[in-house]
Amino acid sequence: MSVTPLATVRSAQPAPAFRGRIGRDARSGHYAVPRRYRLHLAPACPNGLRIAVVHSLLGLDDACPVTFLDAVPDGPDGGHSVLRPLYEASAHRYAGAAVGPVLSDDWSGRIVSTHAPDITRDLARHFGGGRTAPYPCGAESEIEAVERMCGQGIEQAAQAAGTVGPELAPGEGLDRLLETLGSLERWLVGREYLIRDQITAADVELWVALVQLDTVHRHHLDAAVVHRIADHPVLWAYARRLAAHPAFGVHLDLDGIARRHHAHCQGLEAAGSAVQILDWAGHAGRSA
Repeated sequence: MSVTPLATVRSAQPAPAFRGRIGRDARSGHYAVPRRYRLHLAPACPNGLRIAVVHSLLGLDDACPVTFLDAVPDGPDGGHSVLRPLYEASAHRYAGAAVGPVLSDDWSGRIVSTHAPDITRDLARHFGGGRTAPYPCGAESEIEAVERMCGQGIEQAAQAAGTVGPELAPGEGLDRLLETLGSLERWLVGREYLIRDQITAADVELWVALVQLDTVHRHHLDAAVVHRIADHPVLWAYARRLAAHPAFGVHLDLDGIARRHHAHCQGLEAAGSAVQILDWAGHAGRSA
């Protein structure tokens, strides 16, 4: 099998500690008021990158400020020490890790949500202002399908292709990954965007998955496998176009992604680490 096993397998994402929602009025507890809320995120983290891109697409720098976190959490439990006061103010004797991303309420000094999909949807729904529509009317089921495809067919499959995991054997993971990439390649022929004639959250989801595939997962696949992944010219041209968009490329923290990866994974790198698919550095706008 043309993969290099990892020393450890990344654990599944924990359930969100907080899942409040922004509503339309005071009855929600978190009603929509510009400059009331603040994001805390690291673009080197996939969830942080998704939120950062949607935030920029919506033009929310003033309405919802962002505090950027370091790519590698500094807490012994895998959390960010700077977020600890927020977590402790939001839950009595909170004992878990203070992880990002976080949407906080500056009025109360407490956390609204740590659930990335809810955060992006609430920002778009209540603060979008018509500038763009990441979640256009009638597209929610399509966007959710893309989220599942990226999570299972790219992220989990690529991870399994580089290690022996409990869900998929390496060969099964690679087959699923290549099948997903092939389907996307065929679907994108003649299309500029994934599900509509404008950028939507589906494009953000797929783009982040492709960034992770090329900057993280390929390090644990051999060169022949990476060449097979790269052999989807329409798909990677699509990723390159989005990287050139100011709402996307500006949030690429390549150094942070590398530091985060090496901090979380102690596995040996394969020959595929030298076969970069896209020149992300040509569009990256953030530094560590």
